[in-house]
Amino acid sequence: MKINDLHSWDLTYADARRLQTRLAEHVRLHPLHKTIRTVAGLDCAFDKRGGKAMAAAVVLSFPELVVIETASAGGDLTFPYIPGLLSFREAPACLAAVEKLQTPPDLFLIDGQGIAHPRRLGLAAHLGLFLDRPTIGCAKSRLLGTYDPPQPEKGDYTPLLDGTETIGAVVRTRTSVKPLFVSCGHLCTLQDAIEWTLRLTTRYRLPEPTRLAHRQVTALKKGN
Repeated sequence: MKINDLHSWDLTYADARRLQTRLAEHVRLHPLHKTIRTVAGLDCAFDKRGGKAMAAAVVLSFPELVVIETASAGGDLTFPYIPGLLSFREAPACLAAVEKLQTPPDLFLIDGQGIAHPRRLGLAAHLGLFLDRPTIGCAKSRLLGTYDPPQPEKGDYTPLLDGTETIGAVVRTRTSVKPLFVSCGHLCTLQDAIEWTLRLTTRYRLPEPTRLAHRQVTALKKGN
């Protein structure tokens, strides 16, 4: 799959923050009108002992949710763990995995934040600009923002707020189970992000694309 060449990864921390602010201006949040026939999940893990990052991409058909293709990649960690700058640590491996795909997905679900980020450029938004495809951030934990807990039934959700600005949603994907923190990445609206997250969730907490990507990258990590 073809990937845009946006910038190099050889950046200082200050440069990375400035770049996030500049790139965030290019994120587009508009309704997802395209027919979705393929969906990819993306997840990343780290082998801290070996100083490696590993990423997995899993492409599924929709609505069948049958796996069409998988790809994985790894590489040396070149950026430290700094909250708010995690995409500079994770994105290179994620992009390397996606680049191997023969099937360009219509939609990406990414284990990470979208615009629910201090500079509105979490991993899903950052990758969306590289991929030029609709991306949704489905994070297991909150980076920032306040919210009221959603009701306990699957499908219930509440807004995630940064002050008065809605930056995402806290979505119950399984009844009486911890919610996910869902936000737009690129080329979709928050309502799209919520609806597709729920559409792609079966009987687990995680949507099927990211659940399978997480399972694959966990296996890679164990085998490393």
